[in-house]
Amino acid sequence: VCDGKDYVILSSAQDHKRVFDDDKGPNTGGMGAYSPAPVVTDALLDEVKKTIIEPTLKGMAAEGKPYTGVLYVGIMVTAKGPKVVEYNCRLGDPECQIVLPLYDGDVLALFDAAEKGELAKLGAPKAPKGSSAIVVLASAGYPGSYEKGKVVTGIEEAEKNGAQVLHAGTKMADGKLVTNGGRVFGVVGHGATLQEALNIAYAACEKVQFEGKFYRKDIGKKGLARLAKK
Repeated sequence: VCDGKDYVILSSAQDHKRVFDDDKGPNTGGMGAYSPAPVVTDALLDEVKKTIIEPTLKGMAAEGKPYTGVLYVGIMVTAKGPKVVEYNCRLGDPECQIVLPLYDGDVLALFDAAEKGELAKLGAPKAPKGSSAIVVLASAGYPGSYEKGKVVTGIEEAEKNGAQVLHAGTKMADGKLVTNGGRVFGVVGHGATLQEALNIAYAACEKVQFEGKFYRKDIGKKGLARLAKK
């Protein structure tokens, strides 16, 4: 989050673009994510700041176009260090739904300070407590052609264990909730650990029902493997 002079880094997130498990199939808008991403060590984050974020912001300011707002930096971690895949002037989806809840502060105050050029007054945010994970429930056929209008049930049951079921592609029809998109829901779990967050999210995924529902079963797998090596 940038104010033209200073910036604040929110929690890192690792997303899953391929539609099927083990990163197979076509790319999507995102099938799930987790935060913080264990691949982002303090050393890697420092390198990203010094070689990517700060030069980007300084370069834009030098061109007379200081950047204010959200700068989403999509990064591939390679053998030669972090490389930029894309920049977006918005929060990523579904990463946004797990990054913002981990911010230890008032998000509205954060954005307000960015708009006013006063991020320096807020100081650096505290390290996130716990982990968050999101699993996308999609319609059969996504990211290609898919059917709409499938009746949805089980949301209240799914949220009883503390999960959040966020609507992405739904609508009301004849008094019933039905599907209306390729990515239908983002199911979020929060926990003290990544494993706990994933357990909550996946337990909730099983409760939400609609014809043609599918989702990746391996969200967070790489993060768990990396944590196990520490």
